[in-house]
Amino acid sequence: MSQGICRGKILFIKDLVTYKSDTPANLEEVFQEAVNDYLETCAQLSRKPAKPFRGQFNVRIPPDLHRSAALRAVENGVSLNDVVVKALDSFLYVSSEVNHHVYLTISGETTQMATVTFASSDEPEWNAPYAH
Repeated sequence: MSQGICRGKILFIKDLVTYKSDTPANLEEVFQEAVNDYLETCAQLSRKPAKPFRGQFNVRIPPDLHRSAALRAVENGVSLNDVVVKALDSFLYVSSEVNHHVYLTISGETTQMATVTFASSDEPEWNAPYAH
């Protein structure tokens, strides 16, 4: 932006396909032109265009984790692939923030009672006339 030029390149393919524009509003148009030029060049060279992802990859995991995932697949009546897809989906798109609240009531020989609330990142909050 400091040079007044917007640039881009298509990621995750072996070929280098770049594009640039003087304005952000024109980026999509020059991107489409770059893709069309790439496809035409591949056709002229009798070569298949690269696809960014095949949707398939190898993963190395500990044997115990592999066993646990396979057992979970059997328990749920799904494939191991389905278990991995759900796990990745949860990792990428499900909020990992968990709030743990613990309520503790303390009573003694007197009639006074106190309730304390703990939240995962908070200091304890006492709800009693005498907080100790």
